[in-house]
Amino acid sequence: MPGMWNSARPRRIRRGAALTMVFAGVLATGAATDSWNGESHGSAPEPADRALAGTSGDTDDSHAARQAGEARDADADGAAERLVSRSGDRWSAAYTAREYAGLERTLDGEYVGIGISVRRAIDSAGRRTVDVARVQPGSPAAEAGIRAGDRLHAVDGTDVDERPVTEVVALLRGSAEGTAARGGSGKDDADGNGKDEGGKDEGGGEGAAPGSPVALDLSRDGRRWEADLERARLKAGTVTTDRVAPHVTKIKITRFTEDSGDEVRRAVREVPDGDGILLDLRGNSGGLVTEAADAAAALLDGGLVGTYDDNGTQRALYAEPGGDTEAPVVVLVDGGTMSAAELVTGALQDRGRAVVVGSRTFGKGSVQVPRQMSDGSVAELTVGDYATPAGRAVQEDGLSPDLAVPSSREAESRARSVLSGLASGS
Repeated sequence: MPGMWNSARPRRIRRGAALTMVFAGVLATGAATDSWNGESHGSAPEPADRALAGTSGDTDDSHAARQAGEARDADADGAAERLVSRSGDRWSAAYTAREYAGLERTLDGEYVGIGISVRRAIDSAGRRTVDVARVQPGSPAAEAGIRAGDRLHAVDGTDVDERPVTEVVALLRGSAEGTAARGGSGKDDADGNGKDEGGKDEGGGEGAAPGSPVALDLSRDGRRWEADLERARLKAGTVTTDRVAPHVTKIKITRFTEDSGDEVRRAVREVPDGDGILLDLRGNSGGLVTEAADAAAALLDGGLVGTYDDNGTQRALYAEPGGDTEAPVVVLVDGGTMSAAELVTGALQDRGRAVVVGSRTFGKGSVQVPRQMSDGSVAELTVGDYATPAGRAVQEDGLSPDLAVPSSREAESRARSVLSGLASGS
């Protein structure tokens, strides 16, 4: 899979690679369509679904030459933004050097924060609240004694009860100004669905530095207190496992970052004999393509995962052999299932390896390449689209589930029933 960078690209980007599948403009689209109906409903996905191919090499064709010429002609001040603006491509994206460095750290599975996830909830009096959904072991929050279920009243003196979850996330990370400037969906649900504090804010920029202080106003069982913490650089876990019913193990993937594929392989190996696997990709905005292919490989014995067009040249992604092909699998999807997550869904569906339950996926199937500009900014520009093993296009239309269930909660219930039946009957 040859890349589009020239030999002068910086070491950091060369290591990460050359092929990207991004979505810029998704925040506006999601807000317009109200498509964030999965478990991360209430906050928009990350600014870029940057699916790095992990390859190197250069391509010398007319398309690359034309884009290189455009890059040289772009003004040095805001060069990437100017180039992306001229492209007219809704999926292209521009980043400052600092934003792009932050994005790469996110794709490496790192973030700066205190190690909690928050969710919108309704208390017994019918009031809107923000609760702690999960505490990362070993994090500053865990060391301070914060627990899942604690109510969060304020961050650094700013009341959070009536704020969108995206703004609460930004306050926790110390990046509220960037979130407000770029704008979020402003939508929350009241069903208790959560948003990871470790998710990127909508601007794709940096939050506060490690070691920066943050004060939380919390309560639990009628007791209210203030916790003074320091943010730290943490490794975000993107794969969680839970036995949700007899014969049903749920594997939730929030995004595909570095080592997500290995995490999925380990999770699959640890599924008890006789259990079915509920692979939850709702609200998964994508990530690294190689990690997505590795995740699919955990449930396949080799073979095609998908194809993509690289400036008119067809290329393919293959799974490594040796995955589990025995356990029944149901994949849960929704309108927030995007790009690399759609790649996994399409591969398992086309290969007859899984039943897909939920609602139609988002439909992000274009492929981008990153280019560094003279001022250090980075432009990501579209070079083609990708397709499932059966040749189905994902772009715009998305993927249809085998069993359409619009309600997220009902979809999981139906999926559990299907898996329980399959597993007990196997």
